[in-house]
Amino acid sequence: MHDDLIARAKAWLAEDPDQETREELAKLIDAGDTAELSARFGGTLQFGTAGLRGELGAGPMRMNRSVVIRAAAGLAAYLRKQGQGDGLVVIGYDARHKSADFARDTAAVMTGAGLRAAVLPRPLPTPVLAFAIRHLGAVAGVEVTASHNPPRDNGYKVYLGDGSQIVPPADAEIAAEIDAIASLHDVPRPDAGWEVLDDSVLDAYLARTDAVLAADSPRTARTVYTAMHGVGKDVLLAAFARAGFPEPVLVAEQAEPDPDFPTVAFPNPEEPGAMDLAFARARDTDPDLVIANDPDADRCAVAVRDGADWRMLRGDEVGALLAAHLVRRGATGTFAESIVSSSLLGRIAEKAGLAYEETLTGFKWIARVDGLRYGYEEALGYCVDPEGVRDKDGITAALLITELASVLKEEGRTLLDLLDDLAVEHGLHATDQLSVRVQDLSLIADAMCRLRERPPAELAGLRVVRAEDLARGSESLPPTDGLRYTLDGARVVVRPSGTEPKLKCYLEVVVPVSAPAALPAARARATELLTAVKRDLSTAAGI
Repeated sequence: MHDDLIARAKAWLAEDPDQETREELAKLIDAGDTAELSARFGGTLQFGTAGLRGELGAGPMRMNRSVVIRAAAGLAAYLRKQGQGDGLVVIGYDARHKSADFARDTAAVMTGAGLRAAVLPRPLPTPVLAFAIRHLGAVAGVEVTASHNPPRDNGYKVYLGDGSQIVPPADAEIAAEIDAIASLHDVPRPDAGWEVLDDSVLDAYLARTDAVLAADSPRTARTVYTAMHGVGKDVLLAAFARAGFPEPVLVAEQAEPDPDFPTVAFPNPEEPGAMDLAFARARDTDPDLVIANDPDADRCAVAVRDGADWRMLRGDEVGALLAAHLVRRGATGTFAESIVSSSLLGRIAEKAGLAYEETLTGFKWIARVDGLRYGYEEALGYCVDPEGVRDKDGITAALLITELASVLKEEGRTLLDLLDDLAVEHGLHATDQLSVRVQDLSLIADAMCRLRERPPAELAGLRVVRAEDLARGSESLPPTDGLRYTLDGARVVVRPSGTEPKLKCYLEVVVPVSAPAALPAARARATELLTAVKRDLSTAAGI
């Protein structure tokens, strides 16, 4: 075993085009560090519907230039088999460590394979890449990003020509092409021949951002904005300036791209502490709302003053607010969300006489809904201009929520007032998440197995009316590893995370509200129920 491991590591080393990872791997081989070598050579990073994502470093279980070159060559081979061997592949990247290198390698591999490649001019938000695919008539797109993962990670997200992320069976077909590559020496990588785009694509994206706003809407809401050390700032400021909103007040410490994300433990607005600097800025400047993007700016977080201080709105609250705003503006088409998001969207759509669909988790599914007008996911992802960007877009979502805040401001009201109206009209839909991060992935499999073998009969004293194993699939949903429990006045979905070592449980309770005066009691009851559901679910899953 030891000799085999060293032999595999030496074979990898011989092909590695990156000086940095070569030195890293040579040290591990020289030291005979079998534990670390086993971790890096115990398999390969799996190419799935999120593409690739993992920790930077040498070896097939890490993100590095060798892994990216293989992924690009596999994608190129897949496109050739689809009869698109002379098509255009557009490539975007964020400001993480190695992102620019991975983008350049991808362009070189595409060019060497006979495809045309075009690279965005600098680190830009993921939605700009998603827009560019359809704008330029590309056959595929690649975004090098690990979104809101920790600083040591990077990733590789693949889109096809419709502008949305890959779904089965394309992911498995691309993975098979990657596996078929025997040696990196077989992959031609010329030094030139691809195009580096100018700002015209970005200008076209910005011109479209205007389309998400109503022509005559008020533009008065004042914002504090954080880019969370990512790539959102310049594009968001340009979009806000075009729209005529007051210039956002920046959280200076987090405004510029920094791959080390020095002020946050996790560069995700949902993580504890990530918004502390933004809230401090808001206390100093008293804006109408706080807006945050994640590092690749495809997600949008919103915070509001609530009593004496500031609080983050849940993704489900923002999802409902944007839906209500679009309905009021006379939107037509289908409203869609993932199965882990709040059922309130369905109530809003039904009342407005609009079509409504539920999909599996991820914008790769939401973006494919026929006639989509608006889609959202509770993890701060909103698609408000599906004709322009068939993915979540934190820039246009920020524009739309700021327009809504401006409309309400003119009426002497706030986003919280509108949430109260929705609760009175449709019932208080309160959501929460039980999320367990593990070192050992078998713990997640064990928990899923336990729940499958012994599904709970009740949670928080509420009877489980229906228990569904989503792995079986249904008429409306393809199979996925997940469980859904429908209760009297509540709903629970349990699934392993697709991008992190986490078991995620999505909880929702619905409490009827007879009148505005009944809201405080309804909120107290919802909190009590959510706490009890969490406790009972933890026990049932053994986590």
